[in-house]
Amino acid sequence: MSTLTWIIGSSLLMSAIAMVGSVTLILKESTLQRIILPLVAFSAGSLIGGAFFHMIPAGLGQYGSSDSFFVWIIAGFSVFFALEQLLHWHHCHRASASCKQPLTYLILIGDGLHNFIGGLAIAGIFVTDIRLGIMAWLVAAAHEVPQELGDFGVLIHGGWGKRKALSFNVLSALTFLAGGLLTYVVSFNMDISFLIPFAAGNFLYIGASDLVPEVRKHKDLGVNIVNFISFLIGVSLMLIIKISLGA
Repeated sequence: MSTLTWIIGSSLLMSAIAMVGSVTLILKESTLQRIILPLVAFSAGSLIGGAFFHMIPAGLGQYGSSDSFFVWIIAGFSVFFALEQLLHWHHCHRASASCKQPLTYLILIGDGLHNFIGGLAIAGIFVTDIRLGIMAWLVAAAHEVPQELGDFGVLIHGGWGKRKALSFNVLSALTFLAGGLLTYVVSFNMDISFLIPFAAGNFLYIGASDLVPEVRKHKDLGVNIVNFISFLIGVSLMLIIKISLGA
C-alpha cells in the first residue's frame, strides 16, 4: 500500500476508537450514574499523565528546553482558561439550570486538537518509515482508548445525551485524519512543533482546573477514595505505556 493509504487507513481506525464510548449505551441509567465520576477522575489522570509522560517529553525532544517551550505550555493553559470564561459567559450568563457545562466544549476542542497533533505526528512517521509508523500508531491507539472512555464520561456528566455525546466525540476524533492529510500535503515544510507544548498546556488545564475539582466534591469518603484510585489508575496507565512501549 502507498504511504497515503497507510495514513488514511490508520487515521480512520484511530477515529473509530471514539466509538468505544458506545458501550455505555447498553448500560442502565443507574449503573451509568455510578461510574460517571470514576470515569471523570480517570480522564483527569490520563490527561495529566499524558501531558507529563508523553506530550512534554515529546515536545522537549522536538522543540528543545528553551524558555519558549515553556511559554507555549503556559499559552496552551491560558488560552483554554480564557476560552472557558468565554464559553461560560456565552452559554451560562443567564444561570440557566439546563445549561451544559463549558467543560464539555473544552473537552471536545481539546480532544480535537490532541487528535489533530497526533495525526500530524503519526503521518510524519509513516512518510519516513511505514513499519515505524505502524508501531507509533499502536502506541497512540493504546493511549487513546482510556482517553476516549474518560472523555465520553465527562460529556455525559456535563449534561449531554449519550448518542449526541458519542456523535460529537467521533467528529472530534476525525481531526486525526485532517492532521494526517495536512502533514502529507506539506511534506514537513511547516514547523508545527509549538503545538505539542501548547496541547500539553491544554491537557493540564482541563485535567487540573476542571476535572479534579469535579471529583473532589463528594461528601462520601468511600466515593472519594474510589475517585482518587481512578485518578491514579489514569496516571499510572500513561506511565506504564511510557515505560513498556517507550512512547
